[in-house]
This record gives sequence, C-alpha cells and structure tokens, in this order.
Amino acid sequence: MKKQFLTLICICFAVSLVNAQANILNAKSANEIGKKSQQQIGADNDGPIPYGYVDDRDIMWSKVVWEFVDLNQKINLPYYFPIDTTNISSDRRSLFDTLIKGIRSGKIKEAYTDSFFTTKITQDEIDTRLVNIREENGYTDTFNIQTEDVGGYMLKGMWYFDKLQGEMKYRLLALAPMGRDVQTLGVEGVEDENLYELFWIFFPNAREVLHESKVFNPMNAAHPISYDHLLNARRFSSVIVREENIYGNRAISDYVRGNSLFQLLEANKIKEEIRNREIDMWNY
Repeated sequence: MKKQFLTLICICFAVSLVNAQANILNAKSANEIGKKSQQQIGADNDGPIPYGYVDDRDIMWSKVVWEFVDLNQKINLPYYFPIDTTNISSDRRSLFDTLIKGIRSGKIKEAYTDSFFTTKITQDEIDTRLVNIREENGYTDTFNIQTEDVGGYMLKGMWYFDKLQGEMKYRLLALAPMGRDVQTLGVEGVEDENLYELFWIFFPNAREVLHESKVFNPMNAAHPISYDHLLNARRFSSVIVREENIYGNRAISDYVRGNSLFQLLEANKIKEEIRNREIDMWNY
C-alpha cells in the first residue's frame, strides 16, 4: 500500500504543469505567458488518474465516515489560499473559488443539499446561501460568502477492504464547503461563528475541474499539485465527526455532548478501529 501511495505521488508530480508559467521563457510578449504552443497542447495528455473498477463482490468490509477539515490548521492552508486574487495569476484559486467557478461555468453539473444526494440544488439556490442583499435607509448593501468566510470542509468517504488487492483503501465520495450564515454577515449584535454546509458536490463529478486547478508547491514552483491529487492522496488533517452506524448515522456530537476532548477521543477510536480492521483481515 505504501509503495502504491509513493508511486501515485511521483506520478502526480510528474504530470503536473504550471499553466501560469507555461511558455514564460519563450514568450515574446506578456500576452503569450501562460499560453501553450500547439506542440505542447498535443503532447499534454494530463488529466485525473482514473479510478479502477471495483466489483462489489470484492469488497469484504466497508465503512462510510464523515470528516471535518479545519482550515485553521497549517497543513490544510493549501485549500484556503489564495484569498486576495487581485495580485495573483488566474490559474491559482482557493478550493472554494474553484468549486464555485466550476458550478457557474457548468463544468460541475450537479450540486446537492445533503451528503446522500437526495435533493439537487440549483445555481440560484446556491446564490441565496452565498449572497445577501440588504436595504436600509434607502441604501443597498451586498454581503457575499467568500473564501475567508469558509472555515473548513466536510468530506464523505468510504474505507473498504479490497480482497482482490488484499489491502484497505479509501475513496472520497463527496465534499462540502463549511461557511458562515450569509444572513448574519454585517448584522450588528449578531456573532454567529458556527459553520454550515453550503452545498455538497459529488467528488467524481468534480475531478476534472479540481485537476485543472493547481495548488502552489513551495518545494518546487515548476511542479504544482492539483486539488484532485491532494484530496485523493489524503494530504490534509481531519477529524471524524460521523460514521455509518445503526443509530441513523448519528454524529459523535449527538451522543458525546458538551465535551470536545471526549468527542476527539471518540473520533480517534473510530479511526483506530478502521486501521485495525485491515490487520484483523489477515487473522485466521
């Protein structure tokens, strides 16, 4: 499993290109920076690494979990920045801006109100969660949910043991930006620091968009990493907040109340059970 993970990372670095710096050494004018030549376009076969087919009969065990990615943690900052896009190239955007752009351009065709994909949400309905136009004393103020208002992401994924490969694997199924309530922005005396699910995206449907958007690589600016690579490689810090269970998939906070430490310990317990499951599969 470690060998395959390292191979995946190497491939990710090998196929990544810098759109903003493409042709920068050969450009004869500033307008040519970032535009690939016809030879480069023809040779560029870059795209998301396709998932292999997994037969349901090969899944010996599985568990769906929901995790919260806190953007205040340093390791998760690549999903948060850049905030100010006025002095930065157009190909570098935060994960939130990338998702919004994909939805409005039609490249991400479906968004949902929940992680079970029961109800689709339109662009207009998304805008009502992101934009609030308030009129007071003849003046009109517009408040928008922007990148700085997104404090984290909720991820839904499945851990499963593939008997054909003989190892535990993870597949990301959906993600949702967690932002503030737009109705409380700019309201005096109201301080709502809670985060709410703005919309849910079925991850496989967004892989092309997430692959096209690159994340700055501080180790080598010539080879950035895409959001698709980062998420598939689980290059983030997260805490399990919910698991698939007999109690209607209740959240940890529903049965461990009022104590953040005990909630974290319960989340670590679930994570440890998943890790031990792979070892238990080899016990006869």
